Amino acid sequence: MISTSNPNQFGRFVDCLENSKEYLTICFSPSASARQQRWRNYGLSADFLGDYFATFFPGSPHKAGSSEDLMQRETVKSAISYIANELLENAIKYHTDRTPDPISISLFLYEDFIVFQSINLVEPLAAEQFQGFIQDILTASDIDAVFSQQLEKAATGQGESHMGFLTMMCDYGVEFGWGFRPPVLHQDFVEVNVQAYLSLKATF
Repeated sequence: MISTSNPNQFGRFVDCLENSKEYLTICFSPSASARQQRWRNYGLSADFLGDYFATFFPGSPHKAGSSEDLMQRETVKSAISYIANELLENAIKYHTDRTPDPISISLFLYEDFIVFQSINLVEPLAAEQFQGFIQDILTASDIDAVFSQQLEKAATGQGESHMGFLTMMCDYGVEFGWGFRPPVLHQDFVEVNVQAYLSLKATF
C-alpha cells in the first residue's frame, strides 16, 4: 500500500525504526578505494551480516544442533546475505559521485522479523525515476506479471529493471518501505531511505 501521509514516503515506511534487541550499522565511503576493491568489500560485508545475524536465529529448541537446525540457520544466513547485497548494490549504483557522504546499511533484529535499512544520496532525476518504478509495483495487481515485464526489459536493455527488488519480494516475501527527502547539508541531492522487512516466521 502506498503511504498517503507523506507524498515522499511509500509502502511500509516509518520515519524512525523502533529499538530492536540487536542492530548493526555499516557505513561505506564511496571514495575510500578503487571501485573493483569496493565491490568486493560490499559483498564481503553482506556475507558478514548474514553470518552475524544468523547466530541469533533460535530455531527449534528440540532440534538444536541437528542437521535440520543447521539447514535453517544456513537458510537465514543466505537470505540475509542476498538481501543485504542487493540493497548495497542498488545504493552503490545510484549514489551520486558529487559528494563524499557515505552509504550506510543497517540491520535491526526483532522477534519475528528483520529490518534492513539502506541510505544513500542520489541525483534528483534518479530519485524521480525510482519513484516511478515504486508506484508501478505498489499499484500492480499481479507482481508476477511485473516481474516478467521487468525481466524482459532487462533482457532487451530497455532502461532500469530493478530486478533485485522484485526478486526479494517474490522469492523472499520482503515488504518494502521507501522514503525520499533532501538531506540537511546537501539540498541539491535526494536522500533515499530503503527499508526491507523480512519475516522470519513466514519465510523460515
